[in-house]
Amino acid sequence: MFLINVPIGIAVLALIRMLLPDGTRQKGRVDYLGAISITGALILLVYAIVTANDAGWTSVQTVSLLLTSAALLGTFNIIQKRNREPLMPLRIFKTPNLLASNIVMALLGAAWIPMWFFLNLYLQQVQGYGAFESGLALLPMTAAIMVLMIGASSRVISRLGVKRSLVAGLGLLTLAMLMFVATPYTKGSFATHVLPASLVAAGGMSLAYIPALMSAVSHARKEDSGLASGIVNTSYQIGSALGLAIMVAIASAQTIIDENSGGIRSIEALNNGFHLAFMTAAIVAAIAAIVAFLVIKKPNTSGGMEKDVVVAPTG
Repeated sequence: MFLINVPIGIAVLALIRMLLPDGTRQKGRVDYLGAISITGALILLVYAIVTANDAGWTSVQTVSLLLTSAALLGTFNIIQKRNREPLMPLRIFKTPNLLASNIVMALLGAAWIPMWFFLNLYLQQVQGYGAFESGLALLPMTAAIMVLMIGASSRVISRLGVKRSLVAGLGLLTLAMLMFVATPYTKGSFATHVLPASLVAAGGMSLAYIPALMSAVSHARKEDSGLASGIVNTSYQIGSALGLAIMVAIASAQTIIDENSGGIRSIEALNNGFHLAFMTAAIVAAIAAIVAFLVIKKPNTSGGMEKDVVVAPTG
């Protein structure tokens, strides 16, 4: 499965020189120490949480990994303050909306990726779908996201604005997660229990993701736009990994509790764990919506800036 990506990657590399402009070159130094420290901090943080369910949250392994991650993060902060050419100038977080948008994007990833994970498990382990059938069942959601992001999102964002679209999208995601909580452990109907919620989720994601990106970079200086975009994408990836690890631990714990309580079938206990994960994802999405509503400011619309920002990602 992973080898499928190799020829695609080679093709992309071959097309880069033909299709992308060279840009401008500048002399400078690579912040190797900064790159190593922040990469190490993030890797150890994710690994500690991913393995905590097996090793134990208070085990020597988990605690030492978390402390080491915190130390590396502190080291990175010191390096960025002292380095003349830092990997990530800390002043960038003074950019309006950037910090808030990163928090929202991390929460979005923490809700969205676990939803995909547990929906797949539900279809296969509870409803008895095969791997191929489960993939086909998720295809309408994928297709809907593509269609909505390309066709409808830009018009909706132009009409509602970035902030309102973001809050609306996160609200739809919250609703979709709550709809998944109603999935039965007995033989359920795809058309009744899966398809409607997955389409609502697709609408929420198509409305939330692009505005979250736009709010992060809309106030950044031109020379900082690439850095701002990189930071917010990293936040999404880290939020996804941490959210998935935490929700797997929560779902597993609920399943074990139900199985040990007696009187509950194993498949019902498994489904109860999935439901708790969906509920947790709904809470995370709702928190993201609240943060977006309270903290994120409307992009500066002087000189048609909002119009330019809205059109660019879809073009």
